[in-house]
Amino acid sequence: MPEALVTSDYTVNTETGLIMPVRLCLSPNRDGRPPNATVDLIILHGISLPPGQFGGGEIEALFLNQLDWDAHPYFGEIRGMEVSAHLLIRRDGEVTQFVPFTERAWHAGASQYRGRSRCNDFSIGIELEGEDETPYDERQYQVLPRVLQALMQAYPDISARDIAGHCDVAPGRKLDPGPAFDWLRLYDALGEIIETNIS
Repeated sequence: MPEALVTSDYTVNTETGLIMPVRLCLSPNRDGRPPNATVDLIILHGISLPPGQFGGGEIEALFLNQLDWDAHPYFGEIRGMEVSAHLLIRRDGEVTQFVPFTERAWHAGASQYRGRSRCNDFSIGIELEGEDETPYDERQYQVLPRVLQALMQAYPDISARDIAGHCDVAPGRKLDPGPAFDWLRLYDALGEIIETNIS
């Protein structure tokens, strides 16, 4: 298996809503954002299928509506679910885009942030391959800040204060990315990138 691409040169085309260089795999689970919606929030998620297992094709299959619901007992609990995210960052650092940023991904569900509901309307959803109680991979912490930097450059209404967890927009319903995710490490990395670009 080839080494995943880790780069500081991610760029976002705001017309197409695509980030490069990443793997593109369009999900049917997407639709249009409301007219005049401003993208000003990034929501981080954690996902593993089956729970606690990494490296298989099940996440992609879920986002493409191709998951074999009978392949694992857990899949029966989510049978028929139609979900997606804009991006998935695998544990090896590989980034896949499933929904253009110009469109609405189905990632947050019933949600609210700073008094606004329906967070899918104005947010970008990033899934990290992981599990709430399992430390995330070093390569994910290398890639995520660079992806976030590209997004913040493309969408200036997003700052580091506009990066939330799924747990923040759906408290009591969702826990991801979970206590295993190191928010301080993410903020430190973003600060270092910003300082490097300024100097």
